[in-house]
Amino acid sequence: MKRLLLIGRSGCGKTTLTQALNGEKTHYKKTQGMVFNDFVIDSPGEYAENHDLGCALALYSYEADVVALLIAADDDYSLFPPCITCLVNREVIGVVTKIDKKDPKRAERWLRLSGCKDVFFVNSVTGEGVEDLISHLKQHKNNKNQEK
Repeated sequence: MKRLLLIGRSGCGKTTLTQALNGEKTHYKKTQGMVFNDFVIDSPGEYAENHDLGCALALYSYEADVVALLIAADDDYSLFPPCITCLVNREVIGVVTKIDKKDPKRAERWLRLSGCKDVFFVNSVTGEGVEDLISHLKQHKNNKNQEK
């Protein structure tokens, strides 16, 4: 499976999604620094929220095969400017988290405006949509291997 970098604001569900992707029991844990797992890189929200720390995300994107921009369905705004995905030379996908909350379609529109062609809807607590994301990451790996 390809390595996935999760980027989003604090509280959007990056760490909970990491736990769901790794088959772990969900528990709250504040991410203080970059956390590397077998196939997930979990970034602190402050890296996306602070211009001075944002440069680190660009560097860590080189450690990943796929970059995921996360927006929670109950977020009031998007951190990601329009057409930002063209700045990354990796596949960039969108992930709407907390889909049982306020407005998942609005979050999807923001991600598509940012340039995400593929958008996944997940509820990391119930597991809804997580298998679709894993399947995409496995398919991505197979497509890459076939191209070589």
